[in-house]
Amino acid sequence: MLGIGTLGMYLSAPGQSFSVAVFIDPMLGDLGLRRTDYSFAYLIAGLVGGALLPGIGWLLDRLGARVLLPTLGLLLGTACVWMSSIGSLLGLSIGFTMIRSIGQGAVTLSSTWLVGEWFQRRRGVAMGVVGLGGAVSVMTIPMLNNFLIEEFGWRSAWSYLAVMVWGGLVIPALLLIRDRPEPLGLLPDGRWQDDDVPDVQASELQDAGDSGAGDLTVGETLRLASFWKLLAVLCVTSMVGTGLIFHQVSLLAVHGIARTDALLLLGLQAGVATVTGVLAGWLTDMGCERYLLAVSMLFLASGVGLMLGMPSPGWALVYGSLLGLQGGIIRTAGTAVWINYYGRANQGAIRGVAMAAAVVAAACGPLPLAVSWDWTGSYKTALIIFAILPIVAGAGVVTARRPASSLP
Repeated sequence: MLGIGTLGMYLSAPGQSFSVAVFIDPMLGDLGLRRTDYSFAYLIAGLVGGALLPGIGWLLDRLGARVLLPTLGLLLGTACVWMSSIGSLLGLSIGFTMIRSIGQGAVTLSSTWLVGEWFQRRRGVAMGVVGLGGAVSVMTIPMLNNFLIEEFGWRSAWSYLAVMVWGGLVIPALLLIRDRPEPLGLLPDGRWQDDDVPDVQASELQDAGDSGAGDLTVGETLRLASFWKLLAVLCVTSMVGTGLIFHQVSLLAVHGIARTDALLLLGLQAGVATVTGVLAGWLTDMGCERYLLAVSMLFLASGVGLMLGMPSPGWALVYGSLLGLQGGIIRTAGTAVWINYYGRANQGAIRGVAMAAAVVAAACGPLPLAVSWDWTGSYKTALIIFAILPIVAGAGVVTARRPASSLP
């Protein structure tokens, strides 16, 4: 299950900003669109995709990933085929809506939902391992996309991504996924159920802080201040991070950094995130989620500040490292915190609401930078706003305590 979750995170790439970013310049030139048009299509996609995610989360809690993940893999590949055939702004908007709502939203949610069901005591470390799938995806997919675009054109590149998703995700998901350990006579974390002690499952669940009595509904969760503080971090990460990655090639070109080097920098970010994610997972299992999330906001604000005033091109390595540190924390602590705080029974529905807001925020991220560039010839105005937002969110999340009802 851990392997399938990791694979799902890797193959969600066609809907992720780091993958789409590589297509921007080739598609703009071929379709005759402005950067603002492209970003606006991305915004529309996020609004629609965000509206769908609460329903996906609800379905996950009822149907499970065994049904949904292979279905989503089929749909994501189909969306990539659509992207290979577009010829207008309307077609681009429809294509973005499909790849973002399925790839960035539903596939990611399903993959982490599965791991959340199979792990309790080691959930933070498990989420760190799953985050490796996303990190390796950031390391490899942008360069793969760039190679395919240069060799075969951007339309064929989208078709190759479709084949990769169909072959790499659908069949393994159909054959291997089991939604929960208990029907197989297992306990989470790979532990065997002891048939000689009938109450072992209930007692161990309670020890892990995941007893049914501690599980909150969506309505109960939405009434808690902690939910909104956590959501602020997730939304700021999505908005600012997506905007920076979406325009990374152009943003770094302002500082004299070539396109290939800008794409390679994504690999550095992913490498740093890989190491950080494992450490953050261990700290998450110790109950340090809110402090980790606050530190992640500090890293993000520092990265944006460096983009505002980069002394020399070499400082791009520091910029990439800061974003990598932030990304590693978010992929682990930022994923595990929802089920740790609000329980297992409705994790799909609760995370579906949170991810819906995050997808909308991500959709909004590229537009301020695009408008700032098209109207003023500079990214400065948007970057100043992007530097302030993480500071505010970080100050709030430090006070986000776990609800008493979810404590053992």
